[in-house]
Order: sequence, then C-alpha cells, then structure tokens
Amino acid sequence: MSTAADATGPGWLRIDRRTVLVTALVTAGVAFGAAVPAVAGLSGRLGYPAAIGWALAGAALLIGCAAAGDYVRWRRTRYRVGGERVELHTGLLLVKRRSLARERIRSVDLTADPLQRMLGLVVVRIGTGEQTGESTLELDPVTRAEGERLRGELLDRIAVASPGTHREGELARLDPRWIRYAPVSFVAPMLGGAAAGGVMQVSDWVGAQGEVIDWVADRFRETPLVWAIIVLVAAALVAGVVGALGLWIEMWWNYRLEREPGGTLRVRRGLLTARSLSVEERRLRGVDLVEPLGVRLAGAARVDAITTGLAKDEESQGADHNTLLPATPRPFADAIAAEVLREPVSPTGAPLTPHPAAARGRRLRRNIAGVLAPVVVLAVLGVLLTPVLLWIALGCAVVGAPLAVAGALDAYRSLGHTLSGTYLVTRSGSLRRSTAALQREGVIGWTVRQSCFQRRAGLLSVTATTAAGAGAYTAYDTDASEGLVFAADAVPGLLEPFLDRS
Repeated sequence: MSTAADATGPGWLRIDRRTVLVTALVTAGVAFGAAVPAVAGLSGRLGYPAAIGWALAGAALLIGCAAAGDYVRWRRTRYRVGGERVELHTGLLLVKRRSLARERIRSVDLTADPLQRMLGLVVVRIGTGEQTGESTLELDPVTRAEGERLRGELLDRIAVASPGTHREGELARLDPRWIRYAPVSFVAPMLGGAAAGGVMQVSDWVGAQGEVIDWVADRFRETPLVWAIIVLVAAALVAGVVGALGLWIEMWWNYRLEREPGGTLRVRRGLLTARSLSVEERRLRGVDLVEPLGVRLAGAARVDAITTGLAKDEESQGADHNTLLPATPRPFADAIAAEVLREPVSPTGAPLTPHPAAARGRRLRRNIAGVLAPVVVLAVLGVLLTPVLLWIALGCAVVGAPLAVAGALDAYRSLGHTLSGTYLVTRSGSLRRSTAALQREGVIGWTVRQSCFQRRAGLLSVTATTAAGAGAYTAYDTDASEGLVFAADAVPGLLEPFLDRS
C-alpha cells in the first residue's frame, strides 16, 4: 500500500536479500545442535536410522519455515533516508511504519557476527537515545558499504571548536598486554562455574551423568575431602581463566578508539563479531573510571562514557556498550579520560575530600552485623540440633569476620568527592569502585538523604541527578555541613534556596 507521502522524497531501499541465506544457515546450526540429543534420546526406542531420519525431517522443516519467514520479511521491509527523517516500513499482517527525525539521531552503530562478516553484511542500529522502545530503527542486514554510508550521512555534524589541546583521529589502539587483566576480573570464576555446570548438563542430555560423577569420585577415592574440593575448585578456576581470556580476545581484538571530524567518538572492536559504536561528544557529560576489585589490585581501570540518551535497548546489549576503554593501567586510563573530555588533566585523578571517621564506623558495623547474623542462627541451631552446626558457625566467624572488616575499611578508603574545574567527582565502592566525573552543567537536581543513624553521626548523602549515564551519582556519608556546601558550590543557585550557611 502506498501513500502520497511515499511518492515524495528519495527512493525506497531494501535490506540485503542475503538475509534469507543467513537465517537458513543459522537455523541449520540450531537444528544440528538440537538434533544431537534428540537422536541420542530416540535411538533407544526407534533405532539410529529411524531417529536420524526423523531428525533430518524436522531440521528440514525448521530451516524451510525460518527461511520462508525471513523471505517475507525481506520483501516487506524497506527504508529511506530523507532530508529531515529516516523511515522504515516492515510487516505483513501487522504493518509498522516508523520514522525518526534526523536532528534527534544520536547513534548509528554497526554490528556483524562471523557469518555476516563473511558475506560482507552488517546490522545498523539507528537510535535517538530516548527511553522508549520506539527510539531505535534496525536495518538487519545491509552491505558494509551501505552501513558506513548511512553512518557517515546520519552522524554528519558541523565541527565545533573546543578549548584546550586535544588529539583528533586515533586516541587509543589495542595493546595485547592488556589481556593480563582478563583473568583477574569477576568473569573468570563465573565462567568456571558455568563450565562445571555445562559438563553436568551435557552429560545429563546423553544419559551419562552418573558415569561422570563416578569417574570423578574414582579419581579422588584416596584423597581427603578438603583436598578433593580444592583440586576441583582449582580446575574450575583454570577453566574460567581460559574462558575469560577467550572472551576478552573476542570482545576487544582489533580495538580502536577514534575521534572523527564533527565531534564523534567511535569505538571499533571484536574478533569474530565486529562492533562499531559511536558516541556524540555533544551528548557526553563525563566519564566513569571503573575498577573491579581484581582489576584494581592489578593497578588497572576501564573508562566508561557518561552520556545522555543511553536507551534501554542499548543497555540490554551488554554492560560494555558505553565502554570507551577496556581495563588498562590506571595512568593510561586517566590519560584517555582526559583526551575524551578534552581536558589537559583528567578530573578522575584529582585529589578527593576524605569522609569523616563516622562513615568508617557505619561500614564496620554493617559488615560485621552481616557476618554475625548467620553465625548466631547457626549457633542456636547447633545447640538445639547438632554440634556440627556449631563448628560451621565457628568457621564462618573465623573466616567471615576478618573479610568483613577488610571490606569495610576498603569501602571507607574508596569514599571521596571533590570539584575539579567544570566537573564534580564522586568515588565509592569496594568490589566495584567507581570514580565518576560529571559535568556540573549536566546536573539537573540534588537529592539529600539523611537517615536517623546518619543524623546522629553527623552524616548525610548527596546525590547529583542527571539525564546522563546512570542518572544519579552519590557522595555517600559526607560530613553534613561539608556535603551540603559541596552540592551548593557544584551548581551555584540550585541548592542555595534550601541552604542556611550560618
């Protein structure tokens, strides 16, 4: 169906017809993965020839239906880029006609999985950054040349001179030595646990889970239980480290951070799945220096962008969607943060105002209470039920209490805030320490919180509200008067009507 509006403006374009081939090949891979356990399960009742025949018939039907559906999608999908709007029409039974005003477009990101890269295709996501499901148009797929053309055309901006010295072009390139920070992240133990669970799940699919458990038990039959647990945990950690290294290579290989003419930061990365992410500098409100515990102990940090218009669909693609720099040595991360912000020195490295000793006491009491509560419960149950629980309670107290104290002291040392030029800086966190440098002009409001316990200790928490990044950045447990002065000085006039400086 056409309208008068369709007859005006540039011509309509289609996505690449090879999308049908991509869908057929991907579905074939899924069908093969599903056929293996299906054949194993049916062979006992039908025999292998009949089981394989049924599996092939089901796979052919699945592939045919998927390819036919994608062919209809290809026939019914068209797009065009006009002088003022980008339009996308798609759908058969439920026809969707969507358009975005070009002046509101904030991102044009290109992604290509291994199969699409082999065929020279990319998926183009055009976003306005609004917090709605209709804020993004997806062209899946188009040729790489067409994707680059769309990106260049839609992100074309008039360059605005910015004060201070800064580099254009390439800001950072992959250093293979950065891979040493992959094993110290939280990903390694998670992948180790996933590997152990995957072995058990696959063995259950083929009906050999009992044999796997018996084989492991035979290997440790003469080994004390404690050492057996230590060896199994170490094996899982080794598997996790290998997985973390592989995941890092896949995510960050071919990494480059560039500043393009017109004021756009572009991140390119990926070994198998190529990704190209763009951030307009005019919607950049600061940076967040993130230091997970293991990475921080290794003297490294990563740099995330604090930007306006990071939509929900972008957040769902992964936590690294707004990451400008992976974990690198801390001095280099500070230098790149300064380049990104066009500042001579990064505000994330500015000296911070320490928080009162009462803040340390709050963290100590909170952590120790979190350890002692289960210990008391186990001790009571041990008295009532079995002495074994008493020994477990003792072990939890001996191990947990020092860890709780160390965590509280580290969390207190991480607290800090300051004003650095046009930026306000807040830092907090222990397992994941975050140092956020936010443009003061990007603050749209302040939230002041003071519980009854904070009031007795002379503390309060002040939160800067913004339309960028996480939406709120907090200086926790500051001195009551100093925290209010910090908020008032950060954005003059915003908090002043509610502040009694006397």
